[in-house]
Order: sequence, then C-alpha cells, then structure tokens
Amino acid sequence: MAVNPDPRPGRWILPLVVLGMIAFTYFFVRELPEASTETTLVSGSATTTTLGDGSTTTTGGGGTLDPATDAYLGEIDSINTDLQVQRTEFVTVNNSFNEEPRGIEYPDAESRFEAVLSATEGLAERLRNLTPPTALESNHATLQSYLDSAVTSATEALDGLRSTDTGQRRNDGVNAYVQAASDYDTEVTNTHNVANG
Repeated sequence: MAVNPDPRPGRWILPLVVLGMIAFTYFFVRELPEASTETTLVSGSATTTTLGDGSTTTTGGGGTLDPATDAYLGEIDSINTDLQVQRTEFVTVNNSFNEEPRGIEYPDAESRFEAVLSATEGLAERLRNLTPPTALESNHATLQSYLDSAVTSATEALDGLRSTDTGQRRNDGVNAYVQAASDYDTEVTNTHNVANG
C-alpha cells in the first residue's frame, strides 16, 4: 500500500480559497461605476460613508462639491480600496508562513511579499501624483505619510523574511503595515469630513 508523502494533502485549499476571494473582491470593486460628480449635500443633512473597516456619519455643510474635489476624493477612495486588499494579502501570507507546519513555503511567501511591496509602492506613487484641493493639502500630506510608512513597513517585512531573524522582524513589519493601512483608512474619512465641511 502506497504511503501518502504529504500528511496534510488538503492544506492548500484554504489559502487558495482566501486568495480567490481577495482576487474576486479586488476585480469586482474595480468594475463598480464611479461616483457621480453631481454630489449635493444639503445643509443639515447627515451622510453615512463606509470606508474600509468602519463607517462614519458626517453633517453636510451646505453646498455642492466641485468636480476637482469630487475626483480627488474618488481617487483616494480607490487607493484605499486597493491598499486594504494588499493589507489582507500581506496578513494572509504572513499567517500562513507562521503556521506549524507552514501553510506556505518560503519561495511563495517571498514572491507574494514582493508583490505587496510593489503594489504599495505603486499606490504611494499614485497618491504622490495627485494635486489636492487647497483645503485638503494638510490631509493629503498625512495620507502620503501613511502610504510611505506602509512602503517602509513592507520593505522591512520582506527584509525580515529574507534574514535569519526568528521572525520577529517580519512580523513587526507586517503589523506596522496593517497599522499604516488602518491609519490611511481613518484619514480618508477625515478628508471626506473636511471636504464636506
């Protein structure tokens, strides 16, 4: 009778399902129609905006957002959506690599960490190329600092993966990335609140 060399033949199913869900969400969200540039907030009305993990309620300041501001807000929202996908991927890969026995081997973990780093660098560059409305320049600088921090954290996590470290450096880098992505998400909400005045 042949002996199965892999004592856990089904261990790849869950990571593949999670990766499939992430990919489906990423492509589905990208296909959603863009928000109308004719967004009107009536004075005294409440608008609920859901971004990332949480939702916030803002009170309209009475007026119509100009097209440039509306386009800017749409772009930082799009960057946020992509950033949260990368955060999920980073955590998923890191958790699988931490399992005993490992749910993912080093070459796969390295290539997926590299992909997250590359995607995050691209998001930081997208944000850097935006010209914020004057009233949102301070928020834009804060958003940029969080994205730059995410790039630094992803680099540190990848370097930690490649080192002979016990895993602490890699885990610290992933945790710092998660924090930076969360901070970016919060600042997107703050930016919407400022824009809606």
